[in-house]
Amino acid sequence: MNEIIIVKPDKCVGCNACVRNCPAPEANITKMLEDGRFVTTVNPERCITCGECVRTCNHGARDYIDDTENCMSRMKKDKIIVLATPAIKTVYPTQWKGILDWFRNNGCIIYDVSLGADICTWAHVRSIENKKVGNLITQPCAAIVKYIEIYQPKLLMNLSPIHSPIACAVTYIRKYQKRTNPIAVLSPCIAKKTEFVETGLVDFNVTFKKLSEYFDKNDIKIPSNSAHDFSYQFEDQQGQVGAVYPRPGGLRDNIWLHDPDINITTSEGVHKVYPELDMYASMAEYKHPEVFDVLSCEFGCNVGPASGTDQTVFDVMATMREVEKEAKKRRKTGVFRSGEDKLFKKFDEELTLSDFMRNYRPLKPSPIPTEKQLMSVYELMGKHTEADRNFNCHACGYKSCRDMAIAISRGLNTPENCIVHAKSVLTARHSELTKQHEKLAEITNECLELSDKLRQDIKLITENMGTISNSTNKTSEKASQVNNLLNNIVTFCNSNTTMDENSVKQMVGILEMTIKAFSALDDNVVATNESSVMINKSIGQIISLVDDINNTLHKASEK
Repeated sequence: MNEIIIVKPDKCVGCNACVRNCPAPEANITKMLEDGRFVTTVNPERCITCGECVRTCNHGARDYIDDTENCMSRMKKDKIIVLATPAIKTVYPTQWKGILDWFRNNGCIIYDVSLGADICTWAHVRSIENKKVGNLITQPCAAIVKYIEIYQPKLLMNLSPIHSPIACAVTYIRKYQKRTNPIAVLSPCIAKKTEFVETGLVDFNVTFKKLSEYFDKNDIKIPSNSAHDFSYQFEDQQGQVGAVYPRPGGLRDNIWLHDPDINITTSEGVHKVYPELDMYASMAEYKHPEVFDVLSCEFGCNVGPASGTDQTVFDVMATMREVEKEAKKRRKTGVFRSGEDKLFKKFDEELTLSDFMRNYRPLKPSPIPTEKQLMSVYELMGKHTEADRNFNCHACGYKSCRDMAIAISRGLNTPENCIVHAKSVLTARHSELTKQHEKLAEITNECLELSDKLRQDIKLITENMGTISNSTNKTSEKASQVNNLLNNIVTFCNSNTTMDENSVKQMVGILEMTIKAFSALDDNVVATNESSVMINKSIGQIISLVDDINNTLHKASEK
């Protein structure tokens, strides 16, 4: 099976809505990309193509592929048979005739699937009457068939062997009308493609949504018609009450027209019908209704995921009611006075029941992981206690932690997508960050202490530099005084050629003053030298402090 549901990874935000709403437990594969984003893709081998993920994705990350473009290309070369499902009347209440006319004007042959639905009803009624079947699960819904084939193959013994309305119509056209043209079906259903591939009966699944997009893209304008006239000139006769098959309980209502005593139970909607099918599988056969009429879509095919309709469920049901009224009027004229249905009598005379039967292709179910394997997965998820393993928050999209663990075991998900795992990782990282913050605070305090010492040494150097400056100035002054005294001695000697007692005293006085000046000069030099030594010592301490700061920061970086 080729991929039908497609994913646009760039639009996927990892919200898990697709997983949460998907009834097929193995249809999605969630992976974490290198940039940390989670992206969920599709496993086509286990997808039932119900389209619920396309319907519920709010980010445009899910879409599907149908055969609209291929059909339009083929129309240019061959005369195509177009089968219109009755849902076309609810999706295009005022344009459905115009759409069929457009196909007819492009060389197509138009048939009514409602006629195939009438054949489908006839085949069920006759099979039940003749006890050729046991308790049945109906199969007009291709998503239901795929679910049973993949996930509940034991129910294949209950799955109706009678073809769907579309397949009944195609069989009628091929075998009884002898037409071999390519066949296209106009439908609101994505999953019908799987039925067409398995049975090989239909060439093109043209969904209403993609058909509308094709009309818009090619600027094709479809005229409107009266919304209250539901008759149309099809190639063969128009169907009767089979036209209500698209609504919930449509097949049931058709069977009850012929045998109201048959025990029929209905179920619709992905969140209801699939759990009930699982329940049905676990029940004893005697508890099953004679007919379990099931549809994947909550409001039936009329609002299928490929309908593209903007009609509300109330609009749809109102249209279906009018369709039913018109169909029953047509049926009234086709009933004998005895109450015998003329259409069924025609089928009895012209059709062979076995021609409208099909086979199914069960897939081998995936093995369920052992408890030991699951425990290993729980550990990877950070679920170390019983409470953790039953957290069941549904954030991952699964109904339980166990389902998530099974998915991880099968390679369909990753532990990082578990909120408990994410919380434990965040808690561990927060704890580590707290420790690092505390260590950083210690290092900061050490650096601040070293910085204070550095500031004090710089202050000391500044003071010593001032001392040196003052000492230098004083030394300069004293040197000037000594110079003046020495000049005085020279002048005195030059002016006194003979020395007497007074001259000697004067000479001694000048010499004493000169000695004092020299002594003061020497003190200033010593003071300056001492200050220089202190400065050098302080510079050495600063260098040492800078080294200490660098070492502290280097250790912090390593930690």
